[in-house]
Amino acid sequence: MSDVPESPLIASLRRAVEASPEDLPLRLHLGELLLDSGDAPGAIEQAAAALQRDPGLAAARELMGRALGATGESSTGERPEQGPRFDWTKAEEELKEHLPPPPFVSEGRVAEPAAADAESGEPDIYVERSSVNLADVGGMTAVKERLEAAFLAPMRSPELRSLFGKSMRGGLLMYGPPGCGKTFLARAVAGELDAPFVSVSLADVLDMWIGNSEKNIKTIFDAARRNQPCVLFLDELDAIGLKRSKHVSSGMRGTVNQLLLELDSVESDNEGVFLLAASNQPWDIDSALLRPGRLDRTILVLPPDAPARAAIIRYYLRDRPIAGIDLDALVARTDGFTGADLAHLCESAAERVILEVSRTGNVRVIGMADFDAALDEVRPSAGPWFETARNVVEFANEGGRYDELRAYMKRRKLI
Repeated sequence: MSDVPESPLIASLRRAVEASPEDLPLRLHLGELLLDSGDAPGAIEQAAAALQRDPGLAAARELMGRALGATGESSTGERPEQGPRFDWTKAEEELKEHLPPPPFVSEGRVAEPAAADAESGEPDIYVERSSVNLADVGGMTAVKERLEAAFLAPMRSPELRSLFGKSMRGGLLMYGPPGCGKTFLARAVAGELDAPFVSVSLADVLDMWIGNSEKNIKTIFDAARRNQPCVLFLDELDAIGLKRSKHVSSGMRGTVNQLLLELDSVESDNEGVFLLAASNQPWDIDSALLRPGRLDRTILVLPPDAPARAAIIRYYLRDRPIAGIDLDALVARTDGFTGADLAHLCESAAERVILEVSRTGNVRVIGMADFDAALDEVRPSAGPWFETARNVVEFANEGGRYDELRAYMKRRKLI
């Protein structure tokens, strides 16, 4: 903001824009006055707001270009031989207060350490409240139905559980290629149940001192029990619960033993602890963890289907100025992309525009041509995972555990 006090005219126009945010000529007039008064960030903010409402508005683009100090023309009206030098530091300072937060930030999720952990002197275990639910998961109808039948319906109906003697011991393992949304689904389940959420990864468990890794696992489960009903999520279970025969140190074998003890020990009351786990390499998990009463139910989470891809692309473009995007064509051309691949695709298209604007000074929005160029560079990342999975489903499908994955790969002609 400029150090010069705001004039009565600008203050009056600002109030008028706040009252009529869709009045773009009024908004651009305010931006012009702000730029003339030396308040370039304020002009950028108004131009950006106008472009969000009308990506093709030429006056807004021109105002944005002048506010960034890069119109691309000399004072005589002729284009210089060399494009303007772009001051990235200055641009970052001017834009940082006006850009939307990164799309992966969830404002509604609050994490706080479990109080009992702080009192006991044990490592802090963060108990979160998830702001998402299954309605926020685009597509993936089959996965949602499996979650509902195997996990959510019994949890929502304690009376029916009591009537039919249904125990909530045990848990559910989600497996599939990386980047397909297993962690997001776990948070959605917690949000669906309006239950505290405890997420655990290898970094939360592993400790250099002998015996401390086992102690950390006990601390995590104790915190979940104190906050029951609670969703306890074990991320990258193949790292935490790797087959004991593959461990070269007795320390990590002890970690798996402690995990087994916490899952079904006679002394452990896990009735209100709803256990979810995720793995990209389920065939590396110790088989004892997958026995009845432990992680005895599995759900295959595959690359998103067409409705899910459409929802993901919309999500990652929601705060970006776009025009002329053929969503149906993008969905058709991204068959086999993971959610992470789609995020990278949108990011690559945006980077292409940023690079062009920084070179020429001509501000424009993201168009279909940018996605065409990005699709020439971004490829589906799940291929190596399916290569590994092919050997498993062909030669190590014990008890038909991976029959669903085998059927999918046959439909896709991957085996």
